[in-house]
Amino acid sequence: MIKANRRQDIAVIVGILAMFILPWYRIDGGFYGFGWLASFPNDAATGPAVVEIFGFGRWWLLAAPVILVAAGTARFMRTPQRQGAVLAWAGALGVVFLALQGLAINFTGWSWSFSETLFGPLADGQPSMGAGAILTAIVFVMLFSIGLAKRGVMKGDGFVVASITMLIFLVAIFVFYPVGSMFVAAFQSIDGSFDPTGFITNIQDPSVWSLSCVVGGDSCGVAWRTLCLAVLTATGATVLGLCFALVATRTRFPFKKGLRLLTILPIITPPFVIGLALILLFGRSGVITEWVAGVTGAEPSRWLYGLTGIWIAQVLSFTPISFLVLIGVVEGVSPSMEEASQTLRANRWRTFWRVSLPLMTPGLANAFLIGFIESMADFGNPMVLGGSHGVLSTEIFFAVVGSQNDPSRAAVLAMILLVFTMTAFIAQRFWLSGKSFATVTGKGDSGAHIALPKGLSVAVHALVLPWIAFTLVVYGMILFGGFVKTWGLDNSLTIEHYVKAFSIGFRNDGGLEWSGVAWNSFWTTMEIALISAPLTAAVGLLTAYIIVRQRFVGRNLFEFALMMSFAIPGTVIGISYIMAFNLPPLEMTGTALILVACFVFRNMPVGVRGGVAAMSQLDKSLDEASLTLGANSFRTIRKVILPLLRPAINAALVYSFVRAITSISAVIFLVSAQYNMSTAFIVGLVENGEYGVAIAYSSALIVVMIAVITGFQFLVGERRLRRENRVAMAAPVATAATPIGQERPA
Repeated sequence: MIKANRRQDIAVIVGILAMFILPWYRIDGGFYGFGWLASFPNDAATGPAVVEIFGFGRWWLLAAPVILVAAGTARFMRTPQRQGAVLAWAGALGVVFLALQGLAINFTGWSWSFSETLFGPLADGQPSMGAGAILTAIVFVMLFSIGLAKRGVMKGDGFVVASITMLIFLVAIFVFYPVGSMFVAAFQSIDGSFDPTGFITNIQDPSVWSLSCVVGGDSCGVAWRTLCLAVLTATGATVLGLCFALVATRTRFPFKKGLRLLTILPIITPPFVIGLALILLFGRSGVITEWVAGVTGAEPSRWLYGLTGIWIAQVLSFTPISFLVLIGVVEGVSPSMEEASQTLRANRWRTFWRVSLPLMTPGLANAFLIGFIESMADFGNPMVLGGSHGVLSTEIFFAVVGSQNDPSRAAVLAMILLVFTMTAFIAQRFWLSGKSFATVTGKGDSGAHIALPKGLSVAVHALVLPWIAFTLVVYGMILFGGFVKTWGLDNSLTIEHYVKAFSIGFRNDGGLEWSGVAWNSFWTTMEIALISAPLTAAVGLLTAYIIVRQRFVGRNLFEFALMMSFAIPGTVIGISYIMAFNLPPLEMTGTALILVACFVFRNMPVGVRGGVAAMSQLDKSLDEASLTLGANSFRTIRKVILPLLRPAINAALVYSFVRAITSISAVIFLVSAQYNMSTAFIVGLVENGEYGVAIAYSSALIVVMIAVITGFQFLVGERRLRRENRVAMAAPVATAATPIGQERPA
């Protein structure tokens, strides 16, 4: 067997085994419970494909093995071009066939009336796809990839072709399919028939597009209100994130490690907890509000409720994301270029403004875009602090689960939100197009970053230090709330909330018993988060590598599809997943898999944007040198690219892990009795008035997340771009030429 045919032979063999030894349909008790082995293979619920076809008359499945056998004949073709053509066609036809037969036939028979008209009624339907069908689909995707590589696509690089193909396949299933299912509802009536009336009515609704606030009215439409809030939040979060990154990398700030820890605190806290803390501080009966009223005699107001309060909470929540994106970009600016600017007699301010800051443009653009989309999709902060000023995400929520019960309105509002976020995405791409920001090349660089201009240093400290104090006060209120009997009313100290949540006892047999009410959701949350975080980072950074380094047909559409999952509110993502994955062909509701899939494809764009920003600074000569020396793409990524992407890797791991724990808008629709996540459990506590237990649980999650994040940073390590990572302070730069062999002052 020659090496060129080995991959396709292995793929065909795996596909045949999937049809003979794995259950074709979904097992109700779970595949890994292995209870299905008792009735395998002679039961209709657990049989493999060949048994379903010949034993139970599901003849429509016969096309799958026929296509697979046709793919197996490709190895007998004489030329790689012919082999590739057969494999590519077989793989494509196999995927299309599995998708169509899965969508067309449900539990009872045909899903579409015209199918029954054409082919007649079916005596029996089919359950959702199981292990055998899913593995066969993956085999068809791999055969398609192998075929394209044999035909010379992407210079015959099988790893790159397979990566692109598999990512497109996964994005189509977990982004396009559920979101498309949700958008179809905009043109359907309650019974599922086509009816565009709801779309026309909702798209023209004055409450969406009103500009009365501009012409003297009380409020703007929800669309313009959301857009204005997103721009303000993205601007504030990007500026603060840059200030934090500059203080952490370009100054002698004595508490840099504590600063890095403090900047990620808001992101590891359930959003409504920050909102509650702000209410206790600045609400009508808040601590600071009452103190100001006592000193000045002013009447306490409700200024916090509305766009102002949402903006403060969102900037507090999303600044850490900007910091995580920008820290690697700020560190990656080449000191040699800054030193060259000063050698040409530019002062520190001109060097920063004309050299350093432009090289940070990819990070700034990506930080702004992420902040903009995060604000658009945010649900927790507007829910707590919005008052009568709703935004698109809360309006979508109430359109679905409120008294309106109007899925069409929810879909229309989601479309409007998508238009806003995609417009920002396209504007960002247009701004960065045709520009190069590469500063890390294959040449050694042992220089030191210049110090910040004095005025700029004072300005960033003037922003960072008060924000640090404000953050500490907010989290002090959160921690304080876990140790008082009734938060805001009876402030006597107690630990009963922690005991109720995390008590541990002993069973009659002497074994440990996790008797606290929070343990079940806690262990489930940790399991789901630790599974989804590395998957999110891996998929996100691989996608970033493909976007930046590869050119292929449909690349822009591919990148657009990735942003869709991030741009749509979590509420809509959760509902669309329920609509898409509650029926054949893929049924995942109530399982851990749907939670992992939601987290991976909801949070992946952050890893993509961070990876794109960091990879934009890596010169292509690094890749080319590795490939020239005989390494393939996979080895180049592993040995050359990944070590230089450690800040982006850490950002993706941290963000995906904490979002898996703190996310609420999508999770609340996807949890089940068996898989209940911490945020959904905390919401239940808040609804029942158990604020102390909710705060205690949140505080414990913060501590656990800090420990896990520290572990991530230890495992990933730091990026080494030069022999020394130091900051050159205000030492004078020699204006005269430095003699050869003599070092210039640092």
